[in-house]
Amino acid sequence: MPKPRTYRSIAFGAGLALTGMLAGHGFAVAQSELSTEEAKSIAEEAAIYGLPMVMNYSVLYQFAVDKTSSQYKAPFNQIHNEASLASPADTAIVTPNSDTAYSFVWMDLRAEPIVLCVPKIEKSRYYSIQLVSLYTYNFGYIGSRATGNDAGCYAIAGPRWNGEKPDGIDKVIQSGSDFAFANYRTQVFGPSDLDNVKGIQAKYSVETLSEHTNTEAPTPAPAVDWPKFDAEKAKTDPFSYLAFVLQFAPPIGAAEVEKPLREKFAKIGIEAGKPFPSIELSDEVKAAIASGMKAGAEKAQAKKSDVGKVVNGWQVSRGLFGNRAMLKDDYLLRAAAALVGLYGNDSAEAFYPLTRMDEDGKELDGSKNKYTLTFPADGFPPVNAFWSVTMYDGKTQLLIDNPINRYLINSPMLSDALQKNEDGSLTISIQHEEPTDARAKANWLPAPDGPIYMVMRLYWPKKEALEGTWEPPAIETVQ
Repeated sequence: MPKPRTYRSIAFGAGLALTGMLAGHGFAVAQSELSTEEAKSIAEEAAIYGLPMVMNYSVLYQFAVDKTSSQYKAPFNQIHNEASLASPADTAIVTPNSDTAYSFVWMDLRAEPIVLCVPKIEKSRYYSIQLVSLYTYNFGYIGSRATGNDAGCYAIAGPRWNGEKPDGIDKVIQSGSDFAFANYRTQVFGPSDLDNVKGIQAKYSVETLSEHTNTEAPTPAPAVDWPKFDAEKAKTDPFSYLAFVLQFAPPIGAAEVEKPLREKFAKIGIEAGKPFPSIELSDEVKAAIASGMKAGAEKAQAKKSDVGKVVNGWQVSRGLFGNRAMLKDDYLLRAAAALVGLYGNDSAEAFYPLTRMDEDGKELDGSKNKYTLTFPADGFPPVNAFWSVTMYDGKTQLLIDNPINRYLINSPMLSDALQKNEDGSLTISIQHEEPTDARAKANWLPAPDGPIYMVMRLYWPKKEALEGTWEPPAIETVQ
């Protein structure tokens, strides 16, 4: 996902130090009231708070604003269907999945709700629509697990909307921000199934509420002057992007808990919709803010490596992604989750063991070793939908080019492409060079010629996976 632009390169972070709050409506404060120590602490906190929101803005800008971007999809409130599987050419989102065909809608919810309608889909096919706010919280789901596979229409409303559920709408789902992302995943059973998926995607529809109900449209929301996203600027000046985004993420409703936080951020000149810094800062305070961002970057990366627990070499994290209530406003965890993989699903929707280690805790490296991953006959990942194991470049967390264009092994492949062992188990061959053994070749998951990063996905996981009674098997080094 020139050199791939990845979100690892724009990581910045913050600690969770709590400092004093401002009172009243005016956030700007006199420079003499702000010490360098307090400025550094606030910068750390603001940086880690803002990390996923800046990452999210990058996707919004590339997908819906910048028509010159190679990642551009469609204007706001228009669906873009990709009747293909993710490949190394997809670079906007780290750790993309190649199990499902994607559809995308960036929604502008300021004037009125947006209605997403879905057709009836055969029960054997998994699909989901993940709804993500500018905060990167998953505020709702439509799909096999959440609403079933019958046809339906769902209104996605902004935080300031307070209308009644209209007739013909199955459910109103409210976003915490004025703009929101609908991330569709439609299961693909293999390359020969893509035409069937195209037929399903063609029946996904997106309308404004007034279009759907054939009523008079409200006054359009004002045009937005979107700042160009630049990865280098995001590293050195993330607060400019954060201040811009905050104007579309009002501290109302469930987000009202953020009011003291926003007041604190204003002490270093981060104010919604205003240029950063919105107040005059001394050179000493500016240096302290820069130091705080650097310290925060280290904290975010450290947290990324320390979420969940290690099971057989796999980092297993339940509750890494979710809504505000589930994450309990743990902004460090939210930042770590974004670094692990932006737009991760709730654990109930998909469960993600991930690894860079073999069974002995040594780093996986395709330039040095060959590996195997064996699922016992009675130990395949327990799911209601399907499972997969995907290979990524360990440096970029993007899919890698390989001679057979295979980026994953998944459960639908068990019926034709893969070869089980005599006892019913499955051994996946993980190596850079193509195996010579017939069974190993059939089960080959091509690895990069260097560091390896692997993600296991369990879609609609069963109780055993969510409660930990099932564990992912270790990756073994071939001696």
